Amino acid sequence: MRIGIVCYPTFGGSGVVATELGKALAKEGHEIHFITYRQPTRLDFFSANLFYHEVDIKSYPLFEHAPYELALASKMVNVVKYEKLDLLHVHYAIPHASAAYMAKQILKAQGIHIPVVTTLHGTDITLVGKDPSYEPVVTFSINQSDGVTAVSEDLRKATYDHFDIKKEIEVIPNFIDLERFKKQKKEHFKTAICPNGEKLIVHTSNFRKVKRVEDVIYVFDKLRKIMPVKLLLVGDGPERDRMERLCRELGTCDDVRFLGKLEAVEEVLSVADLFMIPSEKESFGLAALEAMACEVPVLSSNAGGIPELNIDGETGFNCNVGDINTMAERALEILSSENLPGFKARALARAKEFDVSNILPLYESFYKKTIESSLETAK
Repeated sequence: MRIGIVCYPTFGGSGVVATELGKALAKEGHEIHFITYRQPTRLDFFSANLFYHEVDIKSYPLFEHAPYELALASKMVNVVKYEKLDLLHVHYAIPHASAAYMAKQILKAQGIHIPVVTTLHGTDITLVGKDPSYEPVVTFSINQSDGVTAVSEDLRKATYDHFDIKKEIEVIPNFIDLERFKKQKKEHFKTAICPNGEKLIVHTSNFRKVKRVEDVIYVFDKLRKIMPVKLLLVGDGPERDRMERLCRELGTCDDVRFLGKLEAVEEVLSVADLFMIPSEKESFGLAALEAMACEVPVLSSNAGGIPELNIDGETGFNCNVGDINTMAERALEILSSENLPGFKARALARAKEFDVSNILPLYESFYKKTIESSLETAK
């Protein structure tokens, strides 16, 4: 198949999943065309089946904000027409689904039929999409898609709860490349961070309020008064300055390191003993899956789709959002010497269920079904 993939080219979960999906499809022999305003972060190797088409966003004095949606729709039209695509797969509803609808109608007027699959990833539904400024367009665009997928059962339910959706939404979970995300021998790194055998806690995110990074720091502060521990915070974002101030107020600076954005996050995860993701909302929890693939148990909130991934009491624990005391208790339970090996083994076993080799066929099957049904509808 010749597939166009539209996504945000950033470190965010939707962009990562879209890029990794395209790379995996290309390895299977499909021709993949990425359409976005910048080369995706994870599009980091050459393949004869991978192509990148940059959306040219021109700035005009008339516009206070560049009309990206129009430029994106025009680029989709050109790529579909000249690359003879079989399908457009847009990740994140805003503004990709509405731009795809516009492109589809333009192509239809030219006698070209192109089916569109929209994948919902989370905040495009639970946060941005519910904004009254966007809700009518989001609802319409989803309903006009030929196929719709969501990354978790929780997100599927939230979409039906908050939008008047008539389309069937199929759940296809996020996935992991176990060839990349696996425990590596990085003992020298662990020794440098934890010279006295301390347990190592890791958190990765984009440091937005919804991630509740302060909960990680408060839990860590409780733990360090009971056992020797260190904390690594990976990522960057609007909350980072506030988190650095909080560490200074708590006096934890000697035991906490802010590492910023890292490409090879799997190297850090390889030496971690516990991964924390106390988010207020997570549609799936891709960062947690990456940790589990590196044999790291997860301490998470019970929000959104995380409990579908992190099995309470087996691969880690799920706690109520903001329940610092219970999180600290559960962290101690995981980090105890007799419990830790079992949690690590079960985390890896769970991650293997989401290996790309298991999830990729679900997308391929969904593509074929969508193409066939859209052709029947178009007749």
